[in-house]
Amino acid sequence: MGFLQSKTVIITGGGYAVLSDGRCGSIGYGIATAYAKEGANIVITGRNVAKLEKAKAELERLYGIRVLAVAADIAAGTDNEATAKRVAEAAMAQFGRIDVLINNAQASASGVTIQDHTTEQFDLAIYSGLYATFYYMKACYPYLKETKGSIINFASGAGLFGNYGQCAYAAAKEGIRGLSRVAATEWAKDGINTNVVCPLAWTAQLENFEKAYPEAFKANVKMPPAGHFGDPETEIGRVCVQLASPDFKFMNGETLTLEGGMGLRP
Repeated sequence: MGFLQSKTVIITGGGYAVLSDGRCGSIGYGIATAYAKEGANIVITGRNVAKLEKAKAELERLYGIRVLAVAADIAAGTDNEATAKRVAEAAMAQFGRIDVLINNAQASASGVTIQDHTTEQFDLAIYSGLYATFYYMKACYPYLKETKGSIINFASGAGLFGNYGQCAYAAAKEGIRGLSRVAATEWAKDGINTNVVCPLAWTAQLENFEKAYPEAFKANVKMPPAGHFGDPETEIGRVCVQLASPDFKFMNGETLTLEGGMGLRP
């Protein structure tokens, strides 16, 4: 049995996705797979019900674990705080505890320059990323305090390096990094570990970005020194599993960059 047996993880943006060659094409599903192999109970959220149900069916079939799929969308003009609370309460009702919160979900209009960005496109990135992270952290805080749990938030090199055509995405991701550092400061006394991962993985979303905006893709996406992009499960997913281990509590508040097999780099 894995070391996360009986533990519960919430993963936002955990729907099933594949690349054009059939390999795993979703960071969220890759993380869920890594946690499933350690025996964790898994709660996945997202906007696409079909992708959530597909992920649930595959994870339960392959690994014999329990998965709760909850359709949820943090977006402008809705009661987002209530949405996040509903997910947290559903997790507690099903599994009785929350040990790890992974804020992976993010939508954006990448490839659109600042002057061409609309308010709606900016809102899409800020709500689905920054606001979602904020509301899920608030909703899960009392339960993570009970379990001395972990929060793993996702940022990006787009914010670190100012990628062309990714203004809203970069703004959301930098906001997530700042929010995470404050949480690490405020919640350390409660035994809650908070870290940020900045991944570079080859996903279905990145594959579509290359097709839709080839020039922006060429300007922004560089092959890592190791010669390959990060694998959603075996590299990024395993990093997230490690960050849920008590052995990694000393890393509270760090930003970690994962680039194509290069490992963790503060």
